[in-house]
Amino acid sequence: MPLSHLMELQTFRPPSFAGTMMFLVQNQVQQWKNHCRFSVNTMLSGHRFYKHLLSRRKCLSKNTKTSVSCSYSTEQNDTLPSIKQLSDARVIYAVAAALGHNKESHPESSARVPAIVKALEKMELTPKFRGSDILELQNFNLASVDDIASVHAKAYVSGLEKAMDQASEEGLILIEGSGPTYATSTTFHESLVAAGAGLALVDSVVAASKNQLDPPTAFALIRPPGHHAIPKGPMGFCVFGNVAIAARHAQRVHGLKRVFIIDFDVHHGNGTNDAFLDDPDIFFLSTHQDGSYPGTGKFDEIGIGAGEGATLNLPLPGGSGDTAIRTVFDEVIVPCAQRFKPEIILVSAGYDGHVLDPLASLQFTTGTYYMLASNIKQLAKDLCGGRCVFFLEGGYNLDSLSYSVADSFRAFLGEPSLAAEFDDPAILYEEPSTRVKQAIQRVKHIHSL
Repeated sequence: MPLSHLMELQTFRPPSFAGTMMFLVQNQVQQWKNHCRFSVNTMLSGHRFYKHLLSRRKCLSKNTKTSVSCSYSTEQNDTLPSIKQLSDARVIYAVAAALGHNKESHPESSARVPAIVKALEKMELTPKFRGSDILELQNFNLASVDDIASVHAKAYVSGLEKAMDQASEEGLILIEGSGPTYATSTTFHESLVAAGAGLALVDSVVAASKNQLDPPTAFALIRPPGHHAIPKGPMGFCVFGNVAIAARHAQRVHGLKRVFIIDFDVHHGNGTNDAFLDDPDIFFLSTHQDGSYPGTGKFDEIGIGAGEGATLNLPLPGGSGDTAIRTVFDEVIVPCAQRFKPEIILVSAGYDGHVLDPLASLQFTTGTYYMLASNIKQLAKDLCGGRCVFFLEGGYNLDSLSYSVADSFRAFLGEPSLAAEFDDPAILYEEPSTRVKQAIQRVKHIHSL
């Protein structure tokens, strides 16, 4: 359904992705329907209430064992944790579940973040069980329109806000032409919450790094995801570019000029890629499955103008798994980061490369994601004072998603992986090692690594 307020915006419309998505979704619907339902008190009933909140907004995230909700306050208070809380914490996270942004049987559903929160509770990886080691950032500001406009066209931002009236009337609308990105009456507001959570975590990690050599690693458990959202509009389930917005925030607010972004989602982060094509101070590195949606992220996409060389894309052949990404980390990611000398590392953490995920065909495991989390944390400690923030992107099998995020938390804590309790080596097959080696050698040649 075309939107009158968004028609002037340039959007990407993949010709075959929607049909492929429907086939995959139909095979997963019953599994998703069997998961627990989560309720939310939808305090925000329409576009006019959004406008009322835009001047002064804070989000208070509340988690229980079976539910996730956000309440909103206009009270004036300090949104950052205290210095003592930050110095005691080893992991800090924020939750923005966007429970009102939901489409029945859609893979990017409102069940995703609650499934993670439930797994963290079950595996005793929350403040309730870990005390000061794990800190949940519960009170944070929503991103402002100016924050969003540091990456996205103002015409898109204002057009999406206006489209909430239509979403309120119709219940659900498509905002990407014939593409898979939808919106409900709460989408605009909840997207500001998601982006705001990421900004607050950047603020917290930077504040902590001023007082300690090993600040907490942060994880934004947020949705809608962001790395496909292009500067001029939404795309591929994504509304606002959460990581890109956080990168600009780190530069503008904290003076961290050099930002290194690692995107290990199975799909190419084309939105983040496009936002910084000509920027030499933001290095974007993406590993993704070759030939997957949206069809971008080729080897020769290396940036333009002053930003040439500050974009690295490594498409991996289908079937690539743990061995492949370990080699990529050692031979590509580490030398790139060492040469770039970042002041903060941001991570688009997509868990859809998992062998159980329905939307792609890589062979990552929960153990793979533990390794990535552990190694990236160490890389940040070695290169940029430990400043590192992860942002949830994809991951559509709720079990593999939640177990893998939980194991990432264990990696941040320096605790042993429990991936063996979930991973089944019997379902793995031989990786295409020759093609992986060729891909790695090609990207190393292009970037003189």
